[in-house]
Amino acid sequence: MRPGATEAMGENRTIVTCPACDLRETFDSLGAAREAVEKHRVETGHDPTWELPQLAAGVQRAGDEAGVCGIPGRTDADSPLYQGEEE
Repeated sequence: MRPGATEAMGENRTIVTCPACDLRETFDSLGAAREAVEKHRVETGHDPTWELPQLAAGVQRAGDEAGVCGIPGRTDADSPLYQGEEE
């Protein structure tokens, strides 16, 4: 198990898995999970995925308003957080 990985899955943990092998690790921080994803890519050439914990409502709303949620129709172009449309 990598540093930062934990045994059990809680509601505020990030799970990293790899469909190409049996990798499944749980992390208490996004930073540790991100490092594990990158290390696995470099070491194996695999493309692991991660499941992120539920974010606080304010964080989700800010992402929506900024246009980073990836869901059409949820962006608030009048918000000071809005980042504009990609072309």
